Amino acid sequence: MTVRGVRIPVALPKGDAEVSGLWSDVDAADATVALAHGAGAGMTHPFLEGLAAALVDDGFSVLRFVFPYVESGRRMPGPAAHAVATWAGVQAWLAAEGVESFVAAGKSYGGRMASLATAAGSLTPAGLVYLGYPLHPPGRSDKPRAEHLPSIVVPQLFIEGENDPFIDPRAQFDEVVATCRDARVEWIAAANHSFEVKGKRQSAQEIGARLAEPVGAFTRAVLGH
Repeated sequence: MTVRGVRIPVALPKGDAEVSGLWSDVDAADATVALAHGAGAGMTHPFLEGLAAALVDDGFSVLRFVFPYVESGRRMPGPAAHAVATWAGVQAWLAAEGVESFVAAGKSYGGRMASLATAAGSLTPAGLVYLGYPLHPPGRSDKPRAEHLPSIVVPQLFIEGENDPFIDPRAQFDEVVATCRDARVEWIAAANHSFEVKGKRQSAQEIGARLAEPVGAFTRAVLGH
C-alpha cells in the first residue's frame, strides 16, 4: 500500500490551521473512503491501519487524518466544532484532489463527529459509516447522543459489536436506529466496542481488516458501483 503524507487545511473558529493526513490513492479506484480515528487513538492505530490496507486491497482510495487535538499533541478531544470543521476541511481537500463523492467513516468518536458535521450541513458525504457508534458513555444510557441522527438524509451504516457497552441496553439503540431515515446495522457477533471477541486471538490490525468487507459493500452500494 503506497501512502502519502498530506496536510489538510482546517478553518477553526479562532483561525486557520492544518492537520496531518495519510492518502492512499488507488488508480481507477472504485470509490473513496475518508476514515477518522477514535477519541483515544490517532490515524496510525493498528485497527485503522488494518482497515485502510484491506480497503485499498479491495480497490478503494482511503484518506486517514487526525483531529486538531491530536495534531497539537493533546490526549483529550477538543470542542465538537473543531471536529466538524476538520471534516469540512477533509471534504474540501478531497474535492481539490478531484474526489467529489465519498463515504465518511469513523471509529467511535470520529464517526459521531462525522454525523454531527453532516447534520449541520458542513459535510455532504454519499453515506456515513459508524465503527462502533458511541450512543452514550458506558453505564450512562440516560445521556444518549442521538438527537441529530434523524435529520441526516444520507444512508447510515452502524457496524456494532453485540457486546458493546456504549449501546447497552440494545432496545435503546434499536429505537435510535429506527428514528433514522435510512439506516442499517451490521452486527459483529460477541464483539465489544473495539470489536474484540473474548477468547478469540486477533490483533487490532486483523480486526480492522475484517471490517473492510461491510464498509466496502456499503460504499459501493451508496455510490452506485
